[in-house]
Amino acid sequence: MEQSVVLETMGETLAGKRDIPHRVFVNKSVTLENIKCYGFDMDYTLAIYKSPEYEGLGFEMLRDRLVSIGYPHELLRYSYDPTFPTRGLVYDSTYGNLLKVDAHGNILVCSHGFIYLTGVEIQEYYPNRFIQRDNTERFYILNTLFNLSETYLYACLVDFFTSSTRYQNCNQGFKHGDLFMSFKSMFQDVRDAMNYLHDTGSLKERTLKNLEKYVIRDPRIPELLSRIKNVAKVFLATNSDYNYTEAIMKYLLDSPSGSKNPRKSWRSYFDLVVVDTRKPLFFAEGTVLRQVDTNTGKLRIGTYTGDLQHGTVYSGGSSDIICDLLDVRGKEILYVGDHIFGDILKSKKRQGWKTFLVVPELAKELQVWTEKISMFEELRQLDIYLAELHKHLDSGIVSGPDIGLIHSKIKKMTYSMDLCYGKMGSLLRYGSIKTLFASQLLRYADLYAASCLNLLHYPITYLFRAPSILMPHESAISPQHSQELPISSLSANHTLRITPLQRLCQCDSDNCGLDNCAQDNAAIRMET
Repeated sequence: MEQSVVLETMGETLAGKRDIPHRVFVNKSVTLENIKCYGFDMDYTLAIYKSPEYEGLGFEMLRDRLVSIGYPHELLRYSYDPTFPTRGLVYDSTYGNLLKVDAHGNILVCSHGFIYLTGVEIQEYYPNRFIQRDNTERFYILNTLFNLSETYLYACLVDFFTSSTRYQNCNQGFKHGDLFMSFKSMFQDVRDAMNYLHDTGSLKERTLKNLEKYVIRDPRIPELLSRIKNVAKVFLATNSDYNYTEAIMKYLLDSPSGSKNPRKSWRSYFDLVVVDTRKPLFFAEGTVLRQVDTNTGKLRIGTYTGDLQHGTVYSGGSSDIICDLLDVRGKEILYVGDHIFGDILKSKKRQGWKTFLVVPELAKELQVWTEKISMFEELRQLDIYLAELHKHLDSGIVSGPDIGLIHSKIKKMTYSMDLCYGKMGSLLRYGSIKTLFASQLLRYADLYAASCLNLLHYPITYLFRAPSILMPHESAISPQHSQELPISSLSANHTLRITPLQRLCQCDSDNCGLDNCAQDNAAIRMET
């Protein structure tokens, strides 16, 4: 009785710690016990920027930069609206539209400025309601959290020039006298402005002047890194320069003066620190690996070719060099980042690393999903009803059932549900259809969560087990009664004997004579 109470209490405690917002979600199984090295990105992974304050700052600086190079001063009246942009949208530089698409390029939502286009209007631009995503000259995917302010600025620019009486609306831009401003040139100006903010360090400078306003300082970060470092190697790989990294990580990890904890440098939490990585190039050929003089922030001349020196900060390099310095390989590494392309996709495809995607928007996605689950259930029932109408039809049927009313209800329900997430809808779905971002998340992220700190709610040896998913042809077959005894029906008279597992010889003959011949061994036997 006493033991059952203890077990029940433990269960309640674990359930409390792993409530839905604190969970890590699994696409592909990961055994933490097998992970020998953890890698972390910095921006939006360990350093979480406050939203919408940080995106608002980025938008204002981008807007002001455009005005400084000649764009109309009326643009200054626009301020950042966090309810509009959604990550993962695609900008069409030919027509100036923002598109939400699925994995195949089918258009789910389309806006021109702040005007949402109807199905008929979308077909005027895109006859098949489809885009070729690999046409990167025309279509630009706004995948990162840094892109949110940029996404909103594109909409503001189209809105301003469309509504201004000084400019004539054209199919691919705007005309003012003898001057023509194409959507493509507008896109390039915004991209150049974004690069200017990063290259000159002006955005970072503004951030560092008011860290408390823009960066969340969470005391659990040093706890997480300390726990991991007790059992595995830890490295930091960031695209940021050393001076910015130093300031941000000191703010997040250094013990404040007057603290009861002994003073500890932020670099002591890592076995290796690499700045200026230039991801995604870092996961390919990379750049020259150089040492950073931590006193001046300058790079030491020459390529570093020695062994790992603890406490040393490096610049550049590649993922291959990281593996050599830390003496780890492929699936022994779990890399944690927020960039679906630069962090997750490239580290998975080029290196085979285990991947953990940080999706800060997941907190809101889960909240809306919890509150509006009845809407999705109604949508699911409409889909089922639609399928049932066609289920028993064969080739002898000349005309199908009238489904116009059902399609209309599905569209209205999808639209209503999408607006619950924001003006451009959910990051991950449009009704029952997954977005491009969602498909990439499912394919390349082994694990994902709203924060990397969710790892604190799991033991360091935890097995994240992916659910078994049937393919459509498999799910079409009803489960048949098994002739074998189910595990739950085993009595004390049955013994499950598991022999020690070893790699077996894969010969082609019936029995090659070796003790470990695959043709003459059974790994699991059941005896009565």
